[in-house]
Amino acid sequence: MGAPGSEDTVMIEMGKKLGDAHVITVNCPDKTGLCCDVCRIILDFGLYITKGDVTTDGVWCYIVLWVVPYYDSLRLRWSHLKNQLVSVCPSCSTYFVLDLMPSCPASTPVYLLKFFCLD
Repeated sequence: MGAPGSEDTVMIEMGKKLGDAHVITVNCPDKTGLCCDVCRIILDFGLYITKGDVTTDGVWCYIVLWVVPYYDSLRLRWSHLKNQLVSVCPSCSTYFVLDLMPSCPASTPVYLLKFFCLD
C-alpha cells in the first residue's frame, strides 16, 4: 500500500445535487481513537453523519463518511474542515516506522465490527 501525500489523506467530495450527502474520505496510518477524533471534528463543524464505513488492519485506516450539513453548506468552510481532519491524522512517516515491525502471524483471526448509532 502506497503512502499518500497530505492532499490525498483527506478528500471531500461534494454532493452532486442539492440534498445529496457529501462524502468525506480519510486514508492514513491508524492510531487509537482516530475515528472518534474524525467524527468529533465533523460534528463540531455542524454536519450530520448519515452513513459511515471504517476499515483498518491495525496499521492503516480508511474511513468513509457520508455527511449532510445542519445548515446551508455554502457557508461551511470545507478547506478548514479538511485542514482540521488532516491535523488529527498521524504522518505517513509513522506508517513506515510501524511497517518495519514484524507482522502478525498468518493465523490471526479477522473480525468485522459493525455498529449503528440511533441517536
